[in-house]
Amino acid sequence: MHGLDLSTPALLFSAISLIMLAYTNRFLAYAAVVRDLHAKYLKNPDERYIKQIKNIKRRLYLTRAMQIAGISSLLLCVLTMFLIYIEQGMLAVWVFGFALVLLIVSLGLLIMEIQISVKALEHHISDIENS
Repeated sequence: MHGLDLSTPALLFSAISLIMLAYTNRFLAYAAVVRDLHAKYLKNPDERYIKQIKNIKRRLYLTRAMQIAGISSLLLCVLTMFLIYIEQGMLAVWVFGFALVLLIVSLGLLIMEIQISVKALEHHISDIENS
């Protein structure tokens, strides 16, 4: 492997920042849906709302895990840059490798969350399709 320099972990900054923005937008959208479902449930206690809230809750926890993994990846990229700066090249390589693994975990969780979201939307529109 060729040497790791400061530009390598710096390349991930913009990518991780954009991913975190997308994750935050998902989180805010889910929060709005939860508030809306909660208000609807208080007006009309229906089991369908409980099922939807449980689904959203699961997706919120996945989104939180995605955010934690993404933030941790960014933090480790910064640590990698510091280790390169203080000439700890071998440790920097390992830390950067772990940062990449966390980014992969974050993206894998995103795939899981998208699958759950699609199933929820399919369930939501199934009554229309059956008409």
